Amino acid sequence: MGSDVGTTAGADGGDRTVLLIGGRVETVRKARGLGLDVVNVQRPDEYRPEHADLVRAALLVDYTDWSVLRPLVTAAHQVFGFSGVATITEPGVEPVGLICDTLGLRGNGHHCARLLRDKAEMRRHLAGRPGAVAAAVAEDRAALAEFGARHGHPFVVKPVDAAASFGVRLVEGPDAVEDAWQAVTALRGSTEHPFAAYFPVGRFLMEEYLDGPEYSVESLSFDGRHLLLAVTEKSVADGFVESGHALPARLPAADEQAVRDCVAAFLDAVGLRHGPAHTEVKLTSRGPRVIESHGRPGGDRIMELVEAAYGVDIEAYTVGWAAGVLPAIETPPKARAAAATCFLTARPGRVTGIEGVEEARAHEGVLGLDVAVDVGGTVRPLEASWDRVGQVLVTGPDTAAAQSLARQLAGKITVITEPAP
Repeated sequence: MGSDVGTTAGADGGDRTVLLIGGRVETVRKARGLGLDVVNVQRPDEYRPEHADLVRAALLVDYTDWSVLRPLVTAAHQVFGFSGVATITEPGVEPVGLICDTLGLRGNGHHCARLLRDKAEMRRHLAGRPGAVAAAVAEDRAALAEFGARHGHPFVVKPVDAAASFGVRLVEGPDAVEDAWQAVTALRGSTEHPFAAYFPVGRFLMEEYLDGPEYSVESLSFDGRHLLLAVTEKSVADGFVESGHALPARLPAADEQAVRDCVAAFLDAVGLRHGPAHTEVKLTSRGPRVIESHGRPGGDRIMELVEAAYGVDIEAYTVGWAAGVLPAIETPPKARAAAATCFLTARPGRVTGIEGVEEARAHEGVLGLDVAVDVGGTVRPLEASWDRVGQVLVTGPDTAAAQSLARQLAGKITVITEPAP
């Protein structure tokens, strides 16, 4: 189940070699900046020339297939002697857990990783604990009707192990059960969404609806001690897809402490002892309740917002702590600024023009700006986070100012579309 102590060097004395599972080129650069050699496991279609210039070796395989990954990683460890293994990607969390168990590297073992990836298993594990959320697997249409009768409407149906709000649906009442079941059966086995290779949709989970505003807590854990870095506000448009983030969250002190206590107890309950976590929470009328959690940094470039506001590079710590080259952070950092992001959306169709990007980018408060589509490309219907067409990241003197600026600058950018053929 993982270990709290790193292994010794391999045959060539490579005690400063880290194994990175998936991830972006910037993760490799940060590892190199920490004085580490990198062995990168990457899907062949995601390996870039920039990777090749930075890594000591690469294993180009589907790293979610353990039957393929295990013998390759075991053999590579004999050659390179990994001092640690890390990932910043959701599909890499379980492989990292399996590798920690197999090689005895410091990190969270597969049991913890599986609880965070399998939402149904997580709910079963937490059942009976304070703050538990009613949940059950949607085996058939009758199960949906029974869950609503027992736990009330509305309730939520979502894939057991997907991400990015994909396939999440609210069942408003008994009359909505048939439509919900049709949606479930249509999505099972779907290969049409952009990340089907990573998130094959199979089982669906029903959960009681949680009222109240949503937050996430970004954290780093060091040998079981949880350092809760930031509480992030969430903005959600229609449905469940997030439209923005802002931090530090504007919460009364008692509510913020309750959220932090809830997350620390959750991380203890699932056995997370090392590295990053991104835990989503609703502050309900009955107190904070965990929606779900992930054993990697938050997506949507939240780790960049945290670094801008708190001065902590979660990505570097994900790698550096795993490899044993960065020490534990002893004291929670204080915010030195605020940061926010607002996402760009557009009408579905073929992109015919993009306006306002340079004007928005020129603002002194801009931390980053991405447009994820090009002229001639396609805007998909907004069904998951990956369907958004870009984002603006900014800093500001306080959270209200940062959030207002992000929305203002996002409003200057227009992605023009026409109906697709």
